[in-house]
Amino acid sequence: MVNVFGQNLSTTDGQQWQRHRKVIASCFSEQNNKIVWAESTRQAHGMLAYWSSIGSIRSTADDARTLSLHVLSSAGFGKSYAFRGLLDASPTNVATSYKESLQMILDNCILLMVLGSKFISKTWLPSKIRKLHRATVTFKQCMTEVYEEEKQSIARGEAGSGNLMTSLIRASAEQTMITKKSTQSPSHDQGGLTESEIYGNLFVFNFAGHDTTAHTLAFAVVNLASHPLVQDWVSEELRHVFGDPQNDARDYNTTYPKLKRCLAVLLETLRLYTPVPIAKSTGKEPRTLVVGGKTIIIPANTLLIPSHMAIHTHPRYWGSDCLDWRPSRWISSKQSIDGAGMDSIYDDEFIISPHKGSFIAWSEGIRNCPGKKFSQVEFVATLAGLFRDWRVDPVPEPSEDMELARKRVMRMVEEDTGQVLLLQMLHPEKAALAWKRR
Repeated sequence: MVNVFGQNLSTTDGQQWQRHRKVIASCFSEQNNKIVWAESTRQAHGMLAYWSSIGSIRSTADDARTLSLHVLSSAGFGKSYAFRGLLDASPTNVATSYKESLQMILDNCILLMVLGSKFISKTWLPSKIRKLHRATVTFKQCMTEVYEEEKQSIARGEAGSGNLMTSLIRASAEQTMITKKSTQSPSHDQGGLTESEIYGNLFVFNFAGHDTTAHTLAFAVVNLASHPLVQDWVSEELRHVFGDPQNDARDYNTTYPKLKRCLAVLLETLRLYTPVPIAKSTGKEPRTLVVGGKTIIIPANTLLIPSHMAIHTHPRYWGSDCLDWRPSRWISSKQSIDGAGMDSIYDDEFIISPHKGSFIAWSEGIRNCPGKKFSQVEFVATLAGLFRDWRVDPVPEPSEDMELARKRVMRMVEEDTGQVLLLQMLHPEKAALAWKRR
């Protein structure tokens, strides 16, 4: 289904999968994470400026999608855009640029994957599908332009920019060259990725990383609005880290590792609101599973979908408050904080490692999500940009005080959340929020 632009990491197996994984692993690098950090920070500041200029925000989920799209555009293709909120965006029905084509593809990705890129090229199809076809053509043309430009850049001996597209091209070219030197007749299972495979993987990166991050960020913001003490807890860390005049907030290397509470908010949000159940296959061989002392043989080529909610809320691993959203459960300290200075509290905190198999938001094993660190850096940078000097609260309805407004918003999250393609708030516009400077 996801071979829209070419074979990719999610549609290959065996030696083919190993070839894809080897090249892709080198692209999700610290160099790319620096781009993610810088762009996420810039987008968060733009989104905050928009939100703080409006008294009541009902577009949290839509604006989070815009932020995610822009981060993917920058870190994936080296194309940067200024943030524009939902009310400021100019609607368009025609995808004439990279950004517009990518957005149209992501908004209609299921339709595209079900029908296929060849079928939607039929001229007799409805106008919506014909527009989607034009978007796929434009998007592929944009990728082809970058592909040809990067090949020429490599030939001239120029350094790469570090985004995912150019990194994939360079890593593939390098791997192909290494294989040719070591093997006289390299097979299709060896060497770098082909042009279509590079396009295929870039589509999967965008498909897997867009709405997953956007919905998670929306859930986190609404939960923070309903938990003012958690907001204060996060703000304390941000003011400690950014309050140091020797610390450059723009420096990913020194800043990101210190924002453990921000990362804890992401982990706790994913624990309770895992956006998508990740299917696993037994592959070509049967697999053995031991449950409660009993051995179960699962046949070959069997698709398994674990229950993330059951795993992520099991009292054995998450305690009696396993259904509560409590980010502090992810934080521990190297020593007792009694009598310690404030600096020691933050410096000694660290993220706990849950019991193996009890947290699988990014899957586990060798086929885990290669974009895990990418998503973590994006979320943490965004949260830092939003909550350092600002706070968010629900907008009370007539006859409500703030406490009742918070309870209403959390009740909305509990009762109005469902699985569409991903787990998401079905009507996030019902949760009106207001941003105020601390």
